[in-house]
Amino acid sequence: MRRLANNIISLLVVVIVLFLILPLPPMMMDILLIINISLSIVILLITMNISDALEFSIFPSLLLVTTLFRLGLNVSSTRLILSNGGYAGAVIKAFGQLITNGNIVIGVIIFLIIVLMQFIVITKGAERVAEVAARFTLDAMPGKQMAIDADLSSGLINEQDARTRREKVQRQADFYGAMDGATKIVKGDAIMSLIITTINFVAGLVIGIVQGGGDFASVLQVYSIATVGDGLVSQLPALMISTATGMIVTRSVSEDSLNNDVLRQFKAQPRAIMVAGIVLLFLAVMPNTPHLALLVVGTALTFWGWRGLQSMQTEKTQLAAQEEKEAVEAAQAAKAPGENEYYKDINNIYSLLDVEPIEMEFGYSLIPLVDEARGGRLISRIVIFRRQYAQDMGFVVPSVRLHDSATLGTNQYVIKIKGEEVAKGEILVDYYLALEPTTPSGEIDGIETIEPAYGIPSRWILPESREMAEIYGYTVIDPLSVMLTHLSETIKKHVYELLDREETIRLAENLKKAAPQLVEETIPALISYAMLERILRSLLKEGVPIKNLGTIVEAAADAMNTTRDPDLITEAVRSALTRTITRRFCEHGQLRVVTLDAEVEKQIVSSLTKNDQGVYLAMGADMMQQIVSQLGESVKRFAELGQTPVILTSPVIRVYLSRMLSQFFPNLYVLSFNEITTDIQIQALGNITMQQKKETVEKV
Repeated sequence: MRRLANNIISLLVVVIVLFLILPLPPMMMDILLIINISLSIVILLITMNISDALEFSIFPSLLLVTTLFRLGLNVSSTRLILSNGGYAGAVIKAFGQLITNGNIVIGVIIFLIIVLMQFIVITKGAERVAEVAARFTLDAMPGKQMAIDADLSSGLINEQDARTRREKVQRQADFYGAMDGATKIVKGDAIMSLIITTINFVAGLVIGIVQGGGDFASVLQVYSIATVGDGLVSQLPALMISTATGMIVTRSVSEDSLNNDVLRQFKAQPRAIMVAGIVLLFLAVMPNTPHLALLVVGTALTFWGWRGLQSMQTEKTQLAAQEEKEAVEAAQAAKAPGENEYYKDINNIYSLLDVEPIEMEFGYSLIPLVDEARGGRLISRIVIFRRQYAQDMGFVVPSVRLHDSATLGTNQYVIKIKGEEVAKGEILVDYYLALEPTTPSGEIDGIETIEPAYGIPSRWILPESREMAEIYGYTVIDPLSVMLTHLSETIKKHVYELLDREETIRLAENLKKAAPQLVEETIPALISYAMLERILRSLLKEGVPIKNLGTIVEAAADAMNTTRDPDLITEAVRSALTRTITRRFCEHGQLRVVTLDAEVEKQIVSSLTKNDQGVYLAMGADMMQQIVSQLGESVKRFAELGQTPVILTSPVIRVYLSRMLSQFFPNLYVLSFNEITTDIQIQALGNITMQQKKETVEKV
């Protein structure tokens, strides 16, 4: 029984289709026609009482079912009319006699007016509104999505709220798209009703005269009443469904049900109502006018408008009193204890200890780049960066707090990580930044500067010089992109500092949804959160994505069976992320690197020293200077090619060499042979060798 209830709609659709084939008795036809009329009334009332179209999201499908239901009843009633001497049940007969009222011509005209009114006015209008609503809803989707991302980035909403709002935007687009197609069904239904009515009328006359042998007048009387009644009993529900269709596609700007919206918005205009009543009263005293009707309606409108004005005046008085009360309370609050009194409460001092993960302060001139009310797009660009970084690296960058600062210069900005300044820059809002090429084709006038993110020599140029600068080979960047690039590169450089214990636990909980057994067996039973945090920090610090967290946890768990050294465990994890590291640093199947001579690697291995804190690299000053000097020349070649410098070493020394070189080359990445897949072509741009000292022998 329960399974039958769950599939009742599917069974009803099948039964409706059978109406097109199987004959129905007149009594059954009467019941189904009454159900059809009742259902259309219910649907119309629902569309008038909802405040959001998505509250009745089944309407497009319901529209198809009800249309199919009406067509099935139309076919069945046509069969009864033509095969039963014009009698198709009491309902059709009653409606036919009601509209004809003894005059066939008047009945047919009224019926045609109803059908054409539905087809030309309501159906056509609803179709156009649905088409426009669908187009505008789809066009507005990107803007709505960006607004949601901006609210999420600024902390106004959480992830759950953002997900809910995104789903609603998607559902709205799907709904109005479906309504655009569903209105074509309503239009086709109106056309089909005219066709069926014509068939009933013509075929009824033919059958009644030719087969029945009746005279023309009596046959016309019988079949006209049946035809008009059948058309009317199907067109009334169709008219209500068409009205409901137009009603639901015009609910995009409503705040409440139609009843409440109409009453509220009419009550908000009492002067217009009262003026209309006065005009009617004026017409009532004019000669040759319906005095009584104008007097009654005019008096009612005038009284309604006057009461509305009185009500609005009362509300204004109450609102003024409320505002005066709030002003008094604000004045009293202003006389509250000062700052010193406020901080006498030790609990208030704790509010000073809060530290933002990422903070950006900027001078007054840079506000237009940030303020969305002035067309600023920095927030939306930050949202795009956070989303892209999460997809690439598997780490969600915390929200960036943006605020102006009176202590900075008007064109300056400062980037802080956990409350401490890590980078700063200066932007000229009305200029463009032109990055100087290695060999420019010409000289461009501008203010010399250094690009803040990569340290490239640049010039601030006027907008009218932009085209010429591009011709000379300069890369021209707008001020917003300069600031955003500096912010994003600074975040990438310090992102490992943003991974704290709380975020580590959150990542583990997120992994638990996909691999619950793995997390249950390893975290924190085998791998503590502190150890996992240290591993993930090491990976992020060296630019290795942590998106494949399941593989990281598995590799770390396997490595902990043989060692507890975090460095060795991290190296084992890196070996398990071979494809990830290869994809991160290789371009088009090719990896350009700097290699180490075998003798150099031997010297580095011999320099490894172990103490109570672990293994570290104790390299001589002369050897370190040789490596740094040669590596500096190779890094320049990488810069000329616009690629990230990479040095390739053996797994034994990779981590220790990386720590040493990070002091001299922050943007250099050290990889081991075990971290590169075998199908990658390696091209060496340089080789670090041991250079013998030249000894000068002076002869005396």
